[in-house]
Amino acid sequence: MKIICNKSVSKPIIFIKILDNKDLVVIDNETTVRFFDKKDLKLKAGFKVGIKHNYYRSPVVAFSNDSNYFATISQDAKEARLFNAKTKKKVAAINRHHGEVSSIGIDTLSRYMFSSGEDGKTFAMDVTSGKLVFTLPPHADTINDIAFSKNGNWVAVGSYDRKISLFSLVSMEPQEKLKGHSAPVMHLKFFQNKLISIDRNSSAIIWNIHTGKIIKRLQGIHDEITAITTDGKEQFLFLGTKLGYVLVYNLHDYEILSSNFIKITSPITKMEFDNENDILILATEDGFIEYYSIYEGVDRLKELLREQKFTLINDVLETNPLLEYTEVYELLTHFWEKSLEKGLLALQKGDKKRAELIFNQFKHLPEKNRIIQRIMKEYEEFPKFIQFAKEGKLSLAYGLANRFTTYKETSIYRSLENRWKKALAQAQKYVLDPKTVDKAREILAPYRGLSEKTLFIQEVMTKANVYKRFREAMAKKNFKMCSELIKQNPYLRELPEYESLMKFADSLYLKAQKAIKEGDLHGAIKIFRVLQDFEEFKEESRNFMADLETHAKFLNAVKNSDLATAFNMMAKSEDLMMTEEGMRLQEMWNNDLFNAKMAALSGNVDGVKSALQKYMHISSKYIALATMFALAYSVQLEEALQKGEERHIIENGIKNYILNFGITEQIEEFYNTFKEKYPETKLSLELLKKGSLSMWRPTMIVNSILE
Repeated sequence: MKIICNKSVSKPIIFIKILDNKDLVVIDNETTVRFFDKKDLKLKAGFKVGIKHNYYRSPVVAFSNDSNYFATISQDAKEARLFNAKTKKKVAAINRHHGEVSSIGIDTLSRYMFSSGEDGKTFAMDVTSGKLVFTLPPHADTINDIAFSKNGNWVAVGSYDRKISLFSLVSMEPQEKLKGHSAPVMHLKFFQNKLISIDRNSSAIIWNIHTGKIIKRLQGIHDEITAITTDGKEQFLFLGTKLGYVLVYNLHDYEILSSNFIKITSPITKMEFDNENDILILATEDGFIEYYSIYEGVDRLKELLREQKFTLINDVLETNPLLEYTEVYELLTHFWEKSLEKGLLALQKGDKKRAELIFNQFKHLPEKNRIIQRIMKEYEEFPKFIQFAKEGKLSLAYGLANRFTTYKETSIYRSLENRWKKALAQAQKYVLDPKTVDKAREILAPYRGLSEKTLFIQEVMTKANVYKRFREAMAKKNFKMCSELIKQNPYLRELPEYESLMKFADSLYLKAQKAIKEGDLHGAIKIFRVLQDFEEFKEESRNFMADLETHAKFLNAVKNSDLATAFNMMAKSEDLMMTEEGMRLQEMWNNDLFNAKMAALSGNVDGVKSALQKYMHISSKYIALATMFALAYSVQLEEALQKGEERHIIENGIKNYILNFGITEQIEEFYNTFKEKYPETKLSLELLKKGSLSMWRPTMIVNSILE
């Protein structure tokens, strides 16, 4: 792969990201921040922080997508610092870790800075106020990486204890920890509704984030992974390594496409993807930013296809396997399929020279050439097949068709099968009358020597009553009975009635899909209820019905302004969140939550209640509501301490806080400050009656935590 654009910053690059404003922000290990024009890597602006990071395997700096905030671990790694990227002023710092800060990050929606440490703890700070607002479930050892989902709904942390924590930023609830690694988890990346994790032994696991189940363990990794990214459509997974390789995986089946898609001389430190231009961006330990087009060679492929120079196409495809996922390759595939069809037709007509002429243009494509060689060899016997079919030597004709399966796609074979089905149907009718059973035997006699037909013949001759029941069930549209009879008597599939039944089912399926497309969910559900009776459509119909009924219930809740049902359903289904209605509700929630947060930061409980009033009866929002009221009450306590309120009043406030929310990092931090001012206090947090965020309910709201 050729570099299409590059730039050197001289120092190891430890962070790259394309921001919402399309700038590429690049940070080196001395925390020099540079903003480049994404198109041509021209330097636009920058600033120096002056902190040198000698260790950067974990994320030690972060930048918000909206370009407003910048975070870094301090020189001594004792605190995580948040800066306003516009004013360059420090907003706040987190220095609560027992030991060093190991990883930091700013979430996708630029709401929180996360600080993770050697102590296994992860703190979340509100970026606008600099206040600690919540913590993630602790781990037993160092946190090595932190990742966020594209929609901002999830955060994940991976630890040295070999476990992964998943936390919903919508409901503010943790999921069960993911356990599957035998070595420390070093890297995490969300894609689609999944998560990839990579441990220190380069073992990679794909997880379903909703079930916590392992989907796949990736094969083919033999080097230390140092960077992860995906393309914009999330078709491909790119893994950068310490030895300078880029591996590529298909995210459809998780198979490796290339183990050396790119090879450079320096270790790869970070990767980013330019969705607009399909460009993979590498950052290296020797200070280079390098651009690579993942579809390099597509213009050459297009030219060769236009000129029909198929002998050269394979060389291009071998150079870049991702070209097989382009529209140009689809055209090549279509051309091959049409040529294959023409070549087979020529062989069936006995025109071997014309077939060779058609196929010769593909002989330099190994995969296609193997198919061609097999077909040419099989069709050497085709004249015999035609002769046997014409002479009625059915056992010999079917024997060749079973030996050379391509014959089964020919008109000759289809003609044989049509004759068989007509004979079977005719015999079936004669069997219904005892007087004409011999006639049925006579009709089926030519097929008695065929192993694949013998069972059907026996079934027809001995199960006349089954056929009669089958016809009656069809007449009454009792499709469930039809399916049951077919399941018990497979020979019914050979009859024309079965073909008619399947055509009817196919037409119903198409009607259901049309109804879904037109938004008629109830109409689609009715059709799928009928399709459930067809064995061939049963499982798919049930899945569709479950999804459609859920979607219909959700839309009905939205239509009737039943926010409780709508939000509770969204809490259980990420798919509902991604609907137009779901995104609109989520945007409303985010706006209301922001207004509530601004009120909470001034200790204004009435303001929080006003902003979140419509969510007070929604159970899936209780923990998120509790988090916001806890923030408001912690501000009230801080203000009381600053104003010099009497000790017993503040002690009462602490008791009330812990009774409502339990012992949180926020209250512990405040309690330590309180003890410094009132060392004579006898208050002990451990002896107090404790509530929890999960047990909190809106009925526990008071205007002042001090009362």
